[in-house]
Amino acid sequence: MKQLKYLLIFWLLPISLLANYIHWLGDYNTALELAKKEHKPLLVLVVKKDDNSSSKIIANSFMNQPYIDDVNKKRVSVIVTYEGKSSYPIEMYYTIVFPTLFLVDTKTETFIKEPLYGEQITPKALLEYF
Repeated sequence: MKQLKYLLIFWLLPISLLANYIHWLGDYNTALELAKKEHKPLLVLVVKKDDNSSSKIIANSFMNQPYIDDVNKKRVSVIVTYEGKSSYPIEMYYTIVFPTLFLVDTKTETFIKEPLYGEQITPKALLEYF
């Protein structure tokens, strides 16, 4: 079993190093403070634990896409889990569809654009969104 873990790491590490992906932060408050400090909008992705559609959308829409570098330069991105409600203001980012993507102006704490829900989060939609 231990050898299998090392083999998996050996094969996945080069793939992950070559992948172009969103630089997600995992703590909402840290991301908000960084976004305010850098005068950037906040990109909030709310996911549900163990949700296959969230994993699939993250892999298809937030890795190896032409807008990734732009997102990383111009926005601060945070991924939060619905189950971790205490880690983000759920009343602001309320949703019953997962994942949901919010783009927020940190000065006014208002949405810059309407959120994208679930299957709406596609590479084509994100090209227009950003």
